[in-house]
Amino acid sequence: MVEPALALLEFSSIAAGIQAADAMVKRAPIDVIRAGTVQPGKYLVLIGGAVADVEESLAAGREVGGAAAVDFVYLPQVHPEVVEAIGGGRVPEITDALGIVETTTVAAAIHAADAGVKGAEVRLVEVRLADGLGGKGIVLFSGLVADVEAAVEIGVGVLERSGLLVRQVVIPQLHPEMWKNVADATRFRARVIDQL
Repeated sequence: MVEPALALLEFSSIAAGIQAADAMVKRAPIDVIRAGTVQPGKYLVLIGGAVADVEESLAAGREVGGAAAVDFVYLPQVHPEVVEAIGGGRVPEITDALGIVETTTVAAAIHAADAGVKGAEVRLVEVRLADGLGGKGIVLFSGLVADVEAAVEIGVGVLERSGLLVRQVVIPQLHPEMWKNVADATRFRARVIDQL
């Protein structure tokens, strides 16, 4: 999904999420829609397309979703690495430093990832969203220490409401064994099953 604009709405109610997603696709001709449940009982709606259409569709979702819309992100010029990472793409290269932004919502993680990768010379190692995280999001940046520090600060800086950030960390010279763990998978279950 390479689109000029991307938006995600996160709902605390599955029923409200489905109703809002329906209103979104009826309001404007969007190119891409992905919707479904995630832990812990949330509903996500991800859309992509032309800037004006995505903006109009997002407005419809927020109107219909009301208070059940717990968070959203709208990126009129989304970075291609963010699109790839949301789709499950990973860039597990060993570099000078690893930066981590952990958020309470999926939308906040996507926003932090986009801002960080646009604002500093870093790569997105991974963007994990909700499942296996209790509904949280994590963003992993890699690069030179100063660049990773900048990406994390920029990413955290776009989180507009208090309570969206769980933790931010920059680890210079991550141990090679930890790089191996990060490169293979950040989910513990996947690591254990692969090793057995």
